[in-house]
Order: sequence, then C-alpha cells, then structure tokens
Amino acid sequence: ALSPGIALAAAAILAPLCVVGCFFVSTPTGLVAVAYLGLTLSYHFMLKHVVILDALAVSGGFVLRAVAGAEAIQVEISPWLLLCTLLLALFLTFTKRRQELVALEEDARTTRQILSEYTPELLDQMIAVVTASTLMSYCLYTISDRTVGEVGSRDLIFTIPLVIYGIFRYLYLVHRHGQGEAPDRVLLTDAPLLATVALYVVVVAIIFYLAGGGLGGPLLPANGRY
Repeated sequence: ALSPGIALAAAAILAPLCVVGCFFVSTPTGLVAVAYLGLTLSYHFMLKHVVILDALAVSGGFVLRAVAGAEAIQVEISPWLLLCTLLLALFLTFTKRRQELVALEEDARTTRQILSEYTPELLDQMIAVVTASTLMSYCLYTISDRTVGEVGSRDLIFTIPLVIYGIFRYLYLVHRHGQGEAPDRVLLTDAPLLATVALYVVVVAIIFYLAGGGLGGPLLPANGRY
C-alpha cells in the first residue's frame, strides 16, 4: 500500500521511536528491542539468503518477543518458554517454507531465492525432527519441578493430548490441503484448530482453579500422591 520511499521513511522514524519507547518500559526491554531490531536488519540484508539460518532468524524473532514480554512485566523468564517458543516457531517456519516451495513449484526460486536451497524431502525431515522436539519439550515442561511448583499440581499433563492433536492437525492441513503459507490464517479459519485452542484454555483454567482449592483441589497434587 506504500511506495518504497514512504515505507523506508516510516521505518527510519518508527523503529528508533519504538526502541526508545521500550527503554521507557525498562532497560532490559529496551535492550531486547535493540537486539530484535538488529536481528531484523540482519535477516533482511543477509540471513534470509543463508539456508537454515533464515529459519533460525525468523524463530529467533519470536523468542525475542517472548523475552521482551517477560521483561516488560518483570517476571523470571522460564527456559521452557524460550525452548517451546523456538521449536514451535521453527515448526511453523519450516512448514511455511515447504508449502511455499510446493505451491510455487518452478517459480519458487525466482520468488524467494532461499527456496532454491530447500527440497520438500529435506524440509519434511526437518519438520519431523522439530515436531518431535516440540512435543517432547512441552511434555517435559508440564512435569518440570518449576511448573509443578508454580501451578501447584501435575495436572498440566492433561493438556498434552490437545497439544499433540493441534500440531498433528496443522500437519494434516499442510500435507493434505496445501495450507501453511499463512499460519495465522490457518489458525483463525480452521474450526477444529480453533476448538482445540478454546478447549486448551478451558482445561488450563480448570487446572488452575482446582490447584487453587476449588472442588477439592488438584487431581494430581504437586507431591505426586493422591
């Protein structure tokens, strides 16, 4: 919608203003904003042309945004938050790359140069590794001592089937229905995925309610005993 000149001028004005605004929130938030801006510029000028690093750079942006949020509200950053965010972002990035490659076919390499370095088979292997890693990381998160201590029970393990279904449903949409180029559109338009997210929120709310003493307390107490 904007001409290149207007877009560049807007970026030159808005980027420093946003960074300064983040420093007003807190110094750590501002430093994360500087790192995010640096990563974005590095991606634009260099990293988007380097195989694998392009996906890691995109995923790193998600991680930095999560860190900025934690710093902004001054809470301790969980390593599980960083790990799950990184792996899930990699999952979405690789599935997006795969769908772009399949959908554009011969035009893929001219539309996005980095796609010439990938093949559907290579991306499928990467997606398989990241999918398994994402699920395992979330499973370990639900039973980690810190999570159990903060929640007050081990009941978060009951959300694992929902996470498994959500990720497998997304893979189904990518491989069988050719979706995945726009992950946000998939999430907002697929009824089963929307229902899964809504059910996840409800289950987590119930878990926190029970952990707080409602209806007799958690199903699986923090000490692991009934």
